[in-house]
Amino acid sequence: MRNILVLGGTGFVGRAVCEHLSERCSSGTLTVPTRRAAHGNAVRLLPTVQVVPADVHDEAALARLVAGHDAVINLVAILHGSAAAFDQVHVQLPRRLAQACRQAGVRRLLHVSALGVGADVASAPSNYLRSKTAGEHVLEQAGLQLTMFRPSVIFGAEDSLLNLFAKLQALAPVMPLAGSDARFQPVWVDDVARAIVTALDRADSIGKTYECTGPTVYTLSELVRLAGRWSGHERPQIPLPEFIGRLQALAMELLPGQPLMSRDNVDSMKRPNVATGALPGLADLGITPTALEAVAPDYLGPRHGRARLEKLRAGAGRG
Repeated sequence: MRNILVLGGTGFVGRAVCEHLSERCSSGTLTVPTRRAAHGNAVRLLPTVQVVPADVHDEAALARLVAGHDAVINLVAILHGSAAAFDQVHVQLPRRLAQACRQAGVRRLLHVSALGVGADVASAPSNYLRSKTAGEHVLEQAGLQLTMFRPSVIFGAEDSLLNLFAKLQALAPVMPLAGSDARFQPVWVDDVARAIVTALDRADSIGKTYECTGPTVYTLSELVRLAGRWSGHERPQIPLPEFIGRLQALAMELLPGQPLMSRDNVDSMKRPNVATGALPGLADLGITPTALEAVAPDYLGPRHGRARLEKLRAGAGRG
């Protein structure tokens, strides 16, 4: 593959994908569209990467982006928003992307979905999972050379789960916790990126969906406890009944900015975020999953935790 279009290439997973693609592909171009020029700085200096200003949700702009590429990788996703927002990002974008690929004669498409997606849209417990399921259905019917990935929660130096709970425990004396028994099988961002890059050149990955998970299943309570312990701020937890957890999430939704937790997140946790074993996994791509304990203590350690706390306090002082 010479010319590859990476949608969502400036995000947490996208940056890792671009780094691995850049290492592997010495020729050709990696095109990374972004609506905000500053977001492209994280990948702009990588060899062969070309950052272009574009709105991937604009049908005409998307058609222009896809043309001339050998493959497309779609990493665009959101964790919070209305049902309409989830539909726009997880269903309508894949639909327009499939159409653009067909029109441009681009056959190869790799798409990152989510663990917890099932066969039926209506049975999914949250807008997030319903839209992810519907998006998969759209692409499965597109007639492309499709490979899909369903990762569990993804950890890494800039993740939005362990870092969040490390920050919260640095500031709060106790941790009220909704969905404390929810189960996850966290996977390292580098392992997900390697899976995508490996599958790109493997013909036997076409038509397959890979479950991307780490080697260990944890409850949310265990993950929160580990995040606190490794950051040096482990706090007592107070498990919340579901209805109180939803009220807590509603209160967070009403705060300015991106919510830390939403009612839709709480609903998503009703479905275990662990591998079913019915689909191929990282091992089928020759990847040995990396343990959480081998990576997270380093980036959550007290030195990094102090820097995060100082930044938080400085921000609070400016407000």
